[in-house]
Amino acid sequence: MGDKGINRRALGALAVGGAAAASLSGCERAGPTEATVKSRQFPSDFVWGVATAAFQTEGSPTADGRGATIWDTFEKLPGKIKDGSNADVATDSYRRYAEDVDLIAGAGLKAFRFSMAWSRVLPTGSGTVNAAGLDHYERLVDACLAKGIAPYATLFHWDLPQALQDKGGWSARDTAKSFADYAAAVAGRMGDRLKHFITLNEPAVHTVFGHVLGEHAPGLKDIALLGPTTHHMNLGQGLAIQALRAAHGDLKIGTTQALQPCRPAGGAAAFWNRPASSGLDALWNRAWLDPLLKGTYPGLMDDFLKGHVRDGDLKTVRQPIDFLGVNYYAPAYVKLDLASPSHIAPGAPPKGAELDAFGRQIDPSGLAEVLKMVRDDYGNPPVMITENGCSDPFGNGPAVIDDGFRSQYLRRHLEAVKSAMESGSRIGGYFTWTLIDNWEWDIGYTSKFGLVAMDRTTGVRTPKASYAWFRQVATTGTLPTA
Repeated sequence: MGDKGINRRALGALAVGGAAAASLSGCERAGPTEATVKSRQFPSDFVWGVATAAFQTEGSPTADGRGATIWDTFEKLPGKIKDGSNADVATDSYRRYAEDVDLIAGAGLKAFRFSMAWSRVLPTGSGTVNAAGLDHYERLVDACLAKGIAPYATLFHWDLPQALQDKGGWSARDTAKSFADYAAAVAGRMGDRLKHFITLNEPAVHTVFGHVLGEHAPGLKDIALLGPTTHHMNLGQGLAIQALRAAHGDLKIGTTQALQPCRPAGGAAAFWNRPASSGLDALWNRAWLDPLLKGTYPGLMDDFLKGHVRDGDLKTVRQPIDFLGVNYYAPAYVKLDLASPSHIAPGAPPKGAELDAFGRQIDPSGLAEVLKMVRDDYGNPPVMITENGCSDPFGNGPAVIDDGFRSQYLRRHLEAVKSAMESGSRIGGYFTWTLIDNWEWDIGYTSKFGLVAMDRTTGVRTPKASYAWFRQVATTGTLPTA
C-alpha cells in the first residue's frame, strides 16, 4: 500500500487497482456506464458551483498569525510528496482570492465551496481567536456576496492544527470539543452573512489514509486509531452542528462524505470476495452515514469502537442536517486476502475498464449507485454533489488547455446526477473539483484537476476549454448531449 498512486482521490484504501496504467489514461472514452435521462434540463434553482480547499490553494503559510498544521509537518518529511514540492505558494489564493472570485463569477457559477484553515482562526487549535485570520475569510465571504456567489465554508478539510495533533489529534476526545469551539468562533463572527456550512470533508479519507495507512498527514500507521478517530470526528461534527445552530438559527448545515460503491473483485460470481466488500462498505461509507442519520454504528465497527463511545454520544452525533454532501470519483474493488490482518485487499477494476489518471475506473453509474443508497437506506435526505472531477494525466508538464476529456467526464457524471434526480433523489446542486490546478496532497503538482491552469512561475491563470463548457451548462441549466 505504499504506491504513490494511493492518494486522496483513490477514495479508499482499496480503490487503487490498476495504478500502473495511470500515466497512460485520459478521461475521454465513453463506455457502458452511461446513464439515461428523460430530460437534459436541470431545475432553475439548481446550484452550480466549484470546490477548493485551503491547504491546496491558499499558500501564505505564516501570514497573519496562521499556526502550523499537520500537513505543514508532513510535507517536509522525505519521500512523502511525490514531486518533493510543498504548498507554500499553491495557487496563492490567500493573496489572490479576489481573482479567484472573479473567475467563479466569470464561469456563471453561483456558489463557491472553500475551506477555512482552522489554524488561521485558532493558531493552536483552541484558546484565543486570531482576529486577523477571521478578517481574511470575512473579506472572502464579502467578495463572493458582492458577485452574487453563495459561499459554502468547509470547517475541516484535513489540515488539523499541529498543536492539537501534539495532544493526540482526533484520537483524543478533547479535539471534538475544540472543533465545536472553532465552529462557534466562525459563526459568531460571520454567521450573519455566511449561511452555508460544511462541517467535515471526507473524514473516511482522513481517518484511513492519515491514521491507518500513513499516506497522508499526520502519517500514522496504527489500526488501533481507526475507532477513536472515527468516533471523535463524528462526535466533533455533532458538537459543531450544535454550536453553529446556537450561534445562528438560519444556517444551512451539511457534511461532505467520500462515498463509493464497494464491489467484490471478479464480479458477482466471486462470492468469496463479498464479505470483503461489505467490510469496506461498513468502514468507509456506513461508519459515517449510520451515526449521523440513524444514530447507530454498523456492527462491523464494534470492535474498533469499544471503549470510545460514551453514554449520550450517539444522541450528540445524530444532529439534523440540511444537506448531505456527496463526493464521488470512483468505485472500489475489493478481494479477500487471508494473509492480511484485515482479510481485505485491493482488487483490480474489471478487465478493459476505462481508467482515469489515478488508474481508477471511470464509472458514472457508481455515482448513481451511491445516490440510490442514500435515497433508499437513509431516508432520501437533501443532497449536494460537493466534489466530482477529473485530472489531466500525471506529469510535471503544462496543463492540457484543450481539455475536452474533462468536459465529457463532467457531462457523463451530470447525466448520472440527473438520472438519480429523475428516480427521486433530492439533489440540489453540483460542485466540480476544482477551480485552478492546485497542490494535490501527497502527489504534489503532478495532478491537475482545474477548470483553470496556472503558470507556477508567473501565477498567470488561463481558463481551459472545460471552463467555457461548464459556464454554458451553469448559465443555461441544460446538459449538452456530447
